Amino acid sequence: MRTYATAQLVGGRPRQCDATAVTAAPTGARAYALLDGVGTGRDVAHWTRGAALRTATFAARVQDAEVGLRAAYDHYTGRPYPEDPFRDLPYAAAVVAVTAPGRPLTVAWSGDARAYLWTGAHVHQLTADHNERRVYPPFGAPNVLTSCLGADETDEEVQAEHGHPAVEGVTRHLGQWARLLLVSDGAYEPLEQSCMDMADFLTGPLEYVPGAIVQGAVQRAGLIPDNATALVADLWY
Repeated sequence: MRTYATAQLVGGRPRQCDATAVTAAPTGARAYALLDGVGTGRDVAHWTRGAALRTATFAARVQDAEVGLRAAYDHYTGRPYPEDPFRDLPYAAAVVAVTAPGRPLTVAWSGDARAYLWTGAHVHQLTADHNERRVYPPFGAPNVLTSCLGADETDEEVQAEHGHPAVEGVTRHLGQWARLLLVSDGAYEPLEQSCMDMADFLTGPLEYVPGAIVQGAVQRAGLIPDNATALVADLWY
């Protein structure tokens, strides 16, 4: 039986720079990762796909989302800068979740990609965005990230400047069943601005849920919709 599903729409952008990856380890751990690449270049799209797979692989191997995302963060720190001074290295907002036998759900993020948990009654947002809206409420810009995968700043540097670490994590002990949602800002922001309840999109058969989310987001996003990506997984404990 299929336990997860994904959907993407390019929106009004020239190409898709979001990416998802799902990997499993011999221990039975499974990692779900979603990356929202910043920019629209081919190099960003290519890098984000590889970084999503690397992040999920690290996280499944260690059976912990925060440890895995920190390993990915450290891997991309200190990359050599390109020879072209006008070209930035690719980077992305990232969120990853890990399930493992006998362990609680772990979720970690860097940037403003989000994780939600739906238990059939209520939707709980598990993440807190790393952007200027969080740091300077209520007028901070939501599209200016204060940390992300691919940055060089240490936890201490990000904490000192923005009041949160470069990577954050949470742990949740689940009951018998829950539905996990990972989304890029192009998927949640238009729905949130339209005062839509995310719970309304999470009911029904798993395979239809992510498509409904990204379609609803792009339809409500205005003239130039962002890339919209959603990953939904049913979790049993």
